[in-house]
Amino acid sequence: MARHVYPCPVRWSDMDAFGHVNNVVFLRYLEEARIDFMFRMAPRAGEGSFAGGSVVARHEIDYVYPLVHRHAPVTVETWVTKVGGSSLTVAYEVKDEQHVYARATTVVVPFDLEKGRPRRLTDQERVFLEEFRDDAPEEAVAA
Repeated sequence: MARHVYPCPVRWSDMDAFGHVNNVVFLRYLEEARIDFMFRMAPRAGEGSFAGGSVVARHEIDYVYPLVHRHAPVTVETWVTKVGGSSLTVAYEVKDEQHVYARATTVVVPFDLEKGRPRRLTDQERVFLEEFRDDAPEEAVAA
């Protein structure tokens, strides 16, 4: 199984009044990694892959360890746990060498922006997503 690895900076403004990265900011980290995965990496699967758009249908996050400001980026590993007809599930770990800070999943639905409705995954997109697929149950990822 291949994982997409995204080095994500921890910004001073990511901190909250309690001295750690705010829970909402983790969604931004996941988004940055997912966008890098789907819009920088996926076009190699074929011209236009995911270019028509996508929407998030669901997020689930487990906060494992507090993350505080630091100069070194955290690593966001991204992989695919499920590929359906018109959706996919992406799993993540936000971590470094010492800790896993968060585990999460996102259900993404490809979207046709011109028609204003969801669309099915293309064969090219499926081939790309299968390169990053982990067949472990989602419960194992979130555990």
